Amino acid sequence: MLSVGRAVQAEPTLAADPARTDSVSVDSSSRLAIPSTADSLQRSSISTPVSVGTDRRLEPGFFDMITNLPSDWRDWYLQTARLSNWPIMAAVTVSTAAMIVYDNQMWVPFKKLYEKYPTINTLANRFVDMGDGKFQFGVAGAFAGYGLIASDKRALRTASQVCEVILAAGAVVQFLKHTTGRESPIVSTTPTGRWQFFPNQITYANNVPHFDAFPSGHLTTALATLTVIARNYPEQSWIAPVGYVACTGIALGLVSTSIHWWSDYPLAIALGYGFGSLLSPNPNEDVSVTEPAKKKDVGATGLSKLLDQATLVPIYEPGGAGIAMSVRF
Repeated sequence: MLSVGRAVQAEPTLAADPARTDSVSVDSSSRLAIPSTADSLQRSSISTPVSVGTDRRLEPGFFDMITNLPSDWRDWYLQTARLSNWPIMAAVTVSTAAMIVYDNQMWVPFKKLYEKYPTINTLANRFVDMGDGKFQFGVAGAFAGYGLIASDKRALRTASQVCEVILAAGAVVQFLKHTTGRESPIVSTTPTGRWQFFPNQITYANNVPHFDAFPSGHLTTALATLTVIARNYPEQSWIAPVGYVACTGIALGLVSTSIHWWSDYPLAIALGYGFGSLLSPNPNEDVSVTEPAKKKDVGATGLSKLLDQATLVPIYEPGGAGIAMSVRF
């Protein structure tokens, strides 16, 4: 760690100690030392682990779920554009295209079961309700309430991130829906639903089921929420499998009720898991119940990384005051 300190001369009325001499020394760890007072202050100062991206703090601010959104969309784009993620996007594209071909054959059997058996009808409707966003906001409210009552910062962080991921992923889903204009099965005029790219938005608003099938916002929201909760509570190993069962139920319910085609799901899964992973801490790298989480590294220039790793610390010494800057590398 490189530390640089500069003292600012005090006013003339304050006499400096003639016996004191400032010195600069270099130890074996290649650390340029500042006077001992500043050094002790620097060690005692609180510094947040740094990298590049949005700060996923242990205790987020009340409006972070709103103010983080622009950087969420930026980071998601940069993450998606990485060469390492191209195989995933290719798999999403290929699986979507393959499912479109057989959408009608895969949808009709579930539709018949839904219409024939009251129990399946009821279960499908309940699972659909679990993915409409209101359920997820209710979950966030439960975490927030518990966090406030029990002073649990992790619960408060989870509540904030659930709200944030619904808004961030939901906005992208709505943009895609309003762009692709695919018919839902319940109103389809072709065997696999007509696509009307860039539809008239007034017509869209007056005939939503005719344009809003692709991708599934229900599944995106549900999976994103599950990912955030599971990554905030990695020690609760039951959360993910139970959540995946619920997401499967939501997907089956949406097809059975003729709201979505099966091909609406690959992109929804990618969006839900992608945003959920981006907005929540990585339990293997940057999450701690007692320490702030690291920021997401989405790729930046060496200079910006260096500046992000700089910390300024005030210096107070007999006869003067100043500022020390430390840079970790």
